[in-house]
Amino acid sequence: MKANIVVAGVGGQGTVLAGKLIARAAMDAGLHVRTSETIGMAQRGGSVVSYVRISDAPIASPLMAPGTADAMLGFEPGEVLRSLHFLRPGGTLVVNEHTVAPVAAALKQTPYSGKAMIDYLATCGGRLVVVDGDALCAEAGSPKVLNVALIGAAAAADALGLSLAQIEDALRRSMRPHLVDVNVRALHAGARAALRAAPRETEAAAP
Repeated sequence: MKANIVVAGVGGQGTVLAGKLIARAAMDAGLHVRTSETIGMAQRGGSVVSYVRISDAPIASPLMAPGTADAMLGFEPGEVLRSLHFLRPGGTLVVNEHTVAPVAAALKQTPYSGKAMIDYLATCGGRLVVVDGDALCAEAGSPKVLNVALIGAAAAADALGLSLAQIEDALRRSMRPHLVDVNVRALHAGARAALRAAPRETEAAAP
């Protein structure tokens, strides 16, 4: 079993924690794991990317070559586009449809359309699952659980090589007790959303 996973978002969305949770679930399953992160200049609002490599054999390096990621979890559509070169042909994208406009775009009032970005992602080939992150957080009862909801969606889409039950077990082991219930709700809300979204196979646009 091998899986290379990229988690892309902005500061404050729990991107690094999401990578650690996936890694914890894999380690609990007896698998080898390597992780690394790339964090932008701004802690909150800057680009944050986590890389998780999972295998049933030892892994030499945490680094991931472009075109080798089996799955990408995108907390923000623009950040998915920044890291899209890591995704292998036929890989799976699980994307939150809501944007967080970068400061430069906000100051210059530059159009920043999540729909346009997702429409483009639909032409890139592979499997695309789009979920409403805001609705999932509202369903779970907290605006701070987008990361876990996206993990639930990815697990339900069979994008992680880990089951929803394995993720939930890791969550229960690693979260503070008072945070467990809301995160479990988010995990299952994300899973239900992915199943409703019916992951679609897309075809790369003609050159």
